[in-house]
Amino acid sequence: MSLITWLIIIILVLNTTGAIFTVLREVRDISTTWAWLLVLIFLPIIGFGFYLFAGRGLSTKKLRRIQREYESGVKAFVSLQKHENARNKLLPPTDYTLAAKALTAFFLNTAQAPVLAHNQVQLYTDGEKKFAALFRDIENAKDYIYVEYYTIYNDELGNQFQQLLIKKAKQGVTVKVLYDAWGSMGASAKWWRRLTDVGGQAESYFSSKHPITDFRLNYRDHRKIVVIDDHVGYIGGFNVGDQYVSRKPKFGYWRDTHLRIIGNTIYALKIRFTMDWNATVGEKDEIAYNVEQDSSESRSNAGMTAGSTPIQIVASGPDRPTQQIKLGYTKLITSATKSVWIQSPYLVPDDTVIDALVSAAMSGIDVRIMIPDMPDHPFIFRATQYYATYLTRAGVKIYHYQHGFMHAKTVVVDEAITSVGSANFDIRSFKLNFEVNAFIYDRKVAGTLAEIFEADMKQSYLLTPAIIASQSRWLRFKQDFSRLLSPIL
Repeated sequence: MSLITWLIIIILVLNTTGAIFTVLREVRDISTTWAWLLVLIFLPIIGFGFYLFAGRGLSTKKLRRIQREYESGVKAFVSLQKHENARNKLLPPTDYTLAAKALTAFFLNTAQAPVLAHNQVQLYTDGEKKFAALFRDIENAKDYIYVEYYTIYNDELGNQFQQLLIKKAKQGVTVKVLYDAWGSMGASAKWWRRLTDVGGQAESYFSSKHPITDFRLNYRDHRKIVVIDDHVGYIGGFNVGDQYVSRKPKFGYWRDTHLRIIGNTIYALKIRFTMDWNATVGEKDEIAYNVEQDSSESRSNAGMTAGSTPIQIVASGPDRPTQQIKLGYTKLITSATKSVWIQSPYLVPDDTVIDALVSAAMSGIDVRIMIPDMPDHPFIFRATQYYATYLTRAGVKIYHYQHGFMHAKTVVVDEAITSVGSANFDIRSFKLNFEVNAFIYDRKVAGTLAEIFEADMKQSYLLTPAIIASQSRWLRFKQDFSRLLSPIL
């Protein structure tokens, strides 16, 4: 054999050996292991570059810091639940269905998430209206503003948002911003200096402030939380940037879902933010877990002015062995007796979720899933198409939203229990990112979300066997190939 042939053989052997060693040195599920082996073996050298970008785990040091704050946060959540129990304000007996009881118990046991009653919930599906409300609440802030977003862009809306925070910081309001460096490209440390120079604080979650030095796709802070003055909180799918208020021609109208909450749930949001903040900053900048103080007069005042909606704030992430939000979704689906309606920009479920969806559809449950009809990430879009086809053949109704980009992350079961938050219906949200959702036990809120879903159906088309049959072989190949990479997308 020629020298070139020998070199190729040596490179292939070394590449294969390196691939096996690299993938097997971390404990992963079988599908993820095979997906990475496929990438590393069939893309010599290039595959290892992709692995550095998308395959590395969290460092032991970071995990220890998260674990420390998790333990402190659990104590705060337990204290919050004790106060709620003492007030005897849990779910009203008429709404405490077997499904709700099982789900609340599951989240209490796995996520230490208290069920907090006496909340008033306002739904937003339009970015302009959501940010108008948020900006009004920020304008009225007197004590503190805690902000946590995956994306805060240095664009028109991002600068408007930052200028408002600067204004409040100058007034003496405590302003703390937690953002993800990868999701917030363009919002550099220099850009944030305008806020920090006037006394505000801005930190990137567990990473460098520069995305180039934080060259890692996975384990991102995908949460969206705002808490203001122990008075109002926000949670949902909107980030901060022009595209989220429909100012980007690429996406057109941006369809999302977000919650504005007044009531006891804001203390759970505050604890969640505190846990993430303290895991990121130095000891001198940490926030104290003052739940006992929060639970007294301010909690009583919030409860008196709020509504009657019970909510659990549930977080999940790669720091915990239990995929709480995914398993919560699964419990919701398997508990359904009439309907399961889901909206998500990505549909890349694992086998557990697929089995739950298929089982429900084959049991006569009305299972509907709404996804975008345009991509924002090509491989994920093709994988979404693959699973849309698979689930359609199993009896699930898949709707493609055509009036812009569908970014909402909602689940409505039996028009009784709902979930709204940051977690998509994909493996990345289930396992690889830090997410937070509100699980809501209120038939009125569920009914409103169901009405919104039905309105969105009028701007969508149903995926049918005829449409599937008309797809080209090349399109089906791209879908099949993307599906192979779904555990790491």
